[in-house]
Amino acid sequence: MKIYEGPGLVADKSQATLLPIRIDGAEYTRFSRLKGKVRIRWMPKITITVFPHQTINLPSEIKGRKRRQIAGHKLYDLMTDMMFASSDYQQTLFDSLIDARTVHGRKHIVIEDIEREPSTYQQFITRCFILGSLIAKSTQPGEHVGILLPNMISTAITFFAMHAYGRIPAMLNYSTGIKNIVSACQTARINCVYTSRKFIQMAKLTEMANTLHHTGIKLIYLEDLRASVNTLDKLKGMLMAQCPRLAYRYFTAPRTPAYQTDPEKPAVILFTSGSEGTPKGVVLSHCNLQANRYQLSASIDFNASDNAFNALPLFHSFGLTGGMILPLLAGIRVFFYPSPLHYRIIPELAYDTNATIFFATDTFLANYAKYAHPYDFYSIRYVFAGAEKLREETRTIWAQKFGIRIFEGYGVTEASPALTINTPMQNKVGTIGRLLPGIQHCLIPVPGISEGGILCVSGPNIMKGYLLAEQPGIIMPPKDGWHETGDVVSVDEGGFFTIKDRVKRFAKIAGEMISLTMVEQQLNKFWPEYQHAIINVPDSRKGEQLILVTTHPHATREALVTHAKASQMGELAIPKKIIFIKKMLLLGSGKIDYLAVREFVQQPELAL
Repeated sequence: MKIYEGPGLVADKSQATLLPIRIDGAEYTRFSRLKGKVRIRWMPKITITVFPHQTINLPSEIKGRKRRQIAGHKLYDLMTDMMFASSDYQQTLFDSLIDARTVHGRKHIVIEDIEREPSTYQQFITRCFILGSLIAKSTQPGEHVGILLPNMISTAITFFAMHAYGRIPAMLNYSTGIKNIVSACQTARINCVYTSRKFIQMAKLTEMANTLHHTGIKLIYLEDLRASVNTLDKLKGMLMAQCPRLAYRYFTAPRTPAYQTDPEKPAVILFTSGSEGTPKGVVLSHCNLQANRYQLSASIDFNASDNAFNALPLFHSFGLTGGMILPLLAGIRVFFYPSPLHYRIIPELAYDTNATIFFATDTFLANYAKYAHPYDFYSIRYVFAGAEKLREETRTIWAQKFGIRIFEGYGVTEASPALTINTPMQNKVGTIGRLLPGIQHCLIPVPGISEGGILCVSGPNIMKGYLLAEQPGIIMPPKDGWHETGDVVSVDEGGFFTIKDRVKRFAKIAGEMISLTMVEQQLNKFWPEYQHAIINVPDSRKGEQLILVTTHPHATREALVTHAKASQMGELAIPKKIIFIKKMLLLGSGKIDYLAVREFVQQPELAL
């Protein structure tokens, strides 16, 4: 709902005491004004939560319109904090799945993929119990079990089936190469991986599968499990799904003490991309993931009439939380597509599925806009961009071609992942938005950077800890619950954050700190139809120098100098050398793989 600045200003001027009250559940009654958006029923549970009284106190030096705006922000924050604080994030994911079935109905269609055979909550939970009983036969409670699958219903079922029987899914990134995936399995002590023969064949991962097998990791194929399911297994699964709470609490729980019913236990293991070294395991608890989805729901209007479209891989935290966990547990129908790289097909499917919520990165959004028909995204309410900086060109073409504004956000895997986001009510172009409720932050100063600092965050969505290659299987928790993101950011007086760059993506040239991302942004303006990556290498005269790796076959330093002078770009920010690459090296999320780019540049034949 809209939050007016006026009441906030009145509360500030009068020093009035505010008493936040939340009434939850009344929207499902016969008197609801949300008919058609939520499931109306008799006698729904209604909860009234009353919070401690508060006041809006602003410094006396803030005056005029600025004071009015800040008072409005304070009132908005008060209400979103209340929404989040009153949410029940202290429960397991499978408990929330059962709750969603109760709230939205067992016949509510909640998930679909390219097979175009949608599944209801009842069908989904039944399959979770059937598959979970088979997984339990070959794994142990609390065991880390790998999932090597694309975006499809079977992946979501495998994920929740493991939760139903107290196993911890580890989402393996099949786009990082054989070396990294073997390293990830060793780091997390994964001895068993669930995958699909069809997927291995179509994705050309046979060599990877063979390597995993030779390293002693057991591969279990879903096709084999499907063939082994008998009538008794199906009947047992159907009976358990009729009373899922009883089955979850009293049938499977005694076999999986603590790992199933404790929301503070690990819920999933994700892995960093390995773009800056060996992949690290990121252990997220049920509370971490639940907190993050409730933080998003407190800031954005999602409802059961929405249709989400997710082509982002589920091994990526953005795709997992935003594209699977949030929709499934909020009654939002979600469509899974296995690859974000099909730039012509995805816009057509977004049109065909009447998608209202769309998740993507800047790279993917720019390519969808290039190939899509102007009417393909007619039904879209929200487009959320994350994982990389949203370029102004991408924002403009989506506004001009589709009439859609993109809401940019920011997150890290360690935060489950969302930290900040722009919303329809709180939006500032060029920023990554304001902090989600329940998150605290501080900035660590960086020598040579006058404005901003390294962002550190704390909150209920911050990970349980890392799994490191040096100490496999041992969780290393963040110090005092605070996580240092490694990103240099600034915050304006309205609470909007702007990313300067990663602290590792600054070069010190002749004593000056140069942001490599800022240089890339200028290059994208010079040659927008090509992709560019800037890396820094040692230089005997100036300390460091910049190297441009570009897909532009005719890029010259002379043309670059001309462009730089016209845009008043500093001389130190002009790359010293330009290297052509036929195809930019990317991660599965669409971001540039800087580690691979650096290895490419260091090839002997390039003779830097």
